[in-house]
Amino acid sequence: MILKERIYALPGMVSIRMVQRLTYHRRLSYSTASNKTRLSRTPGNRIVYLYTKKAGKAPKSARGVCPGRLRGVHAVRPEVLMRLCKTKKHVSRAYSGSMCVKCVCDRIKRAFLIEEKKIVVKVLKTQAQNQKAKFKK
Repeated sequence: MILKERIYALPGMVSIRMVQRLTYHRRLSYSTASNKTRLSRTPGNRIVYLYTKKAGKAPKSARGVCPGRLRGVHAVRPEVLMRLCKTKKHVSRAYSGSMCVKCVCDRIKRAFLIEEKKIVVKVLKTQAQNQKAKFKK
């Protein structure tokens, strides 16, 4: 990559333009996702490539219904996530590292309604049995 032009003038000659060329330091010579670089100036006033890490993403909700990422969880790569302490990987709530607030609320409501439905079915069954017992007598 041609980046910086230097102008050199020798006595009695026309000025010559010299260009600083940049090369990769690693073996991979293609511009892939794992070979991203940025430019950096060294103390010796040279410009060199610095390899950048991939950006991490925060986890999504486990149910996959909510489109956004989980809030309160650090967005880092998996190897960095292993080294993080537990407080940076979740918030203080049930299902905090895997489900968003809305999904947890929906899950609690659904569980409550299912239990209520079971109770109603049981009550209706006992009422039906009581009605049959009255007709038999």
